[in-house]
Amino acid sequence: MIRAYQYRLYPTKSQISTLNRTFDLCQKVYNNTLALRRDSWDYDQKSVSLFETNKELTVWKQDHPELSSVYSQVLQNVQVRVDLAFKAFFQRIKHGEDMGYPRFKSYGRYDSITYPQLGFSLDVQNQTVFASKIGKIRAVIHRPVEGTIKTMIIRRSCAGKWYVSFAVKYEPEIKVHNGEEVTGIDLGLTSFATLSNGEKIENPWFFRSEEQALAKVQRRLSKEEKGTPERVRRRLIIAKVHDRIANKRKNFIHQECRKLVDRFKLIAFEELKIKTMQQNSYLSKSIADVSWGMMVQATVNKAEEAGSRVVLVNPNNTTQLCSRCNQIVRKELSDRVHCCPVCGLTMDRDQNAAINIMRLGLQSPVAKTT
Repeated sequence: MIRAYQYRLYPTKSQISTLNRTFDLCQKVYNNTLALRRDSWDYDQKSVSLFETNKELTVWKQDHPELSSVYSQVLQNVQVRVDLAFKAFFQRIKHGEDMGYPRFKSYGRYDSITYPQLGFSLDVQNQTVFASKIGKIRAVIHRPVEGTIKTMIIRRSCAGKWYVSFAVKYEPEIKVHNGEEVTGIDLGLTSFATLSNGEKIENPWFFRSEEQALAKVQRRLSKEEKGTPERVRRRLIIAKVHDRIANKRKNFIHQECRKLVDRFKLIAFEELKIKTMQQNSYLSKSIADVSWGMMVQATVNKAEEAGSRVVLVNPNNTTQLCSRCNQIVRKELSDRVHCCPVCGLTMDRDQNAAINIMRLGLQSPVAKTT
């Protein structure tokens, strides 16, 4: 299996200059590769393969010596990204989706480089990361790497922070989950999550709590003239606020996911179509704030190591169906209590939905093999 390890980097000023220059050169190679493939088809009706763009790269390096300051495999990976963008484009056409033709990268929008095989190393003892053509960069290695490192990615965040990620191949330890409990989880807005046993996880509303602070710094940005250093500084402050919100949300979700996978052997979620739900103009901001997709994906990832299982079930009528007698009881979004006129069951609507989700999870093939 493949696992990712991410660490914070603290490059020196000279290393930041080198990294920024490397990103700019990679951005130019990306745009030139994209233009080459586009023009070849527009003018000659000829497709250009990844191998052919790699050969063209050697010519570019002769015409532009500054490209030699970037590690060769990093430049080759830039062209791999273009190739993947075109493959995804053709795949969308095949499935009849919105095409989304690959776009050029504007200045400052290329924010990561990849060392796919060689040219890097990790020194845990001295807390440094070596990257070819850049040097040894100070890092905070807060946990050891277990497995064989395959790939390294250096990333610059929108808030000006630097990170390094390692893709590691490892042999997973087969664990037997000691817990016998099974739960269905209804993700919502009033409560972040409601379990089938009635327990609730309160919604922290990280974006809502920071909304006033964000509005304040955005007003200050709007008063600055475009192209001035002060406007650049204000934009960085806004990016830091967004980064703080994202970090709080990520930390909260990972902590809650860990509690769930350690406690329950089988966890059932609804397979929600979040993008479709966000088309509701009244709820789109709230839905984006709670990050249901991140919650489900993080639980799936942690469950593999904890020895538990995650099941995604069809969400149709999980809220409307009575969990006792299976009678359809129609409810509006404002109706927070489930009252069944047939069997008389009265309970919180989210708990009723969570019980239905749990029942569907137990009926799934994954549950039967657990």
